[in-house]
Amino acid sequence: MHQVAADEDAQFLMGDVITVSGVFEGSEDIALARDLARSFLTDVQTVHGLPVSRDAMSTVQLVVSELVTNARKHAPGPCLLTLEVTGVVVQVTVWDSNPTPPTILPPDPSRIGRHGLEIVMALGQSFAIHREPVGKRITTTILLADDLA
Repeated sequence: MHQVAADEDAQFLMGDVITVSGVFEGSEDIALARDLARSFLTDVQTVHGLPVSRDAMSTVQLVVSELVTNARKHAPGPCLLTLEVTGVVVQVTVWDSNPTPPTILPPDPSRIGRHGLEIVMALGQSFAIHREPVGKRITTTILLADDLA
């Protein structure tokens, strides 16, 4: 994993953005992506003073794991994870080099596997797939704390 950028301003205003990005190249990097998410949200709470619930911490790590896993599995080359806190939400974005949008399957409790995007869509406040000049990016938004809606 290569960390690209992190905004470390100790004084946070509600209109400000706190962000971190990392590039992940191998399947072993999925754990590093989760670690980056956990570390980033810990800093959001301790350095910037924003509330981050245990549920938000777990949810973001799960979403990061699912999206980075899909990118590593279905696209050649590295993927880019960006976490961005604005106001009371964290936006999770994963870019990969494959321009083909993922197939979003309907819920099926009898299906074994292939539930990652279903999980991401259920946990996030929003979900979007954007085609890029090279590849695509998938974005979801998660509340930092349950009582901030």
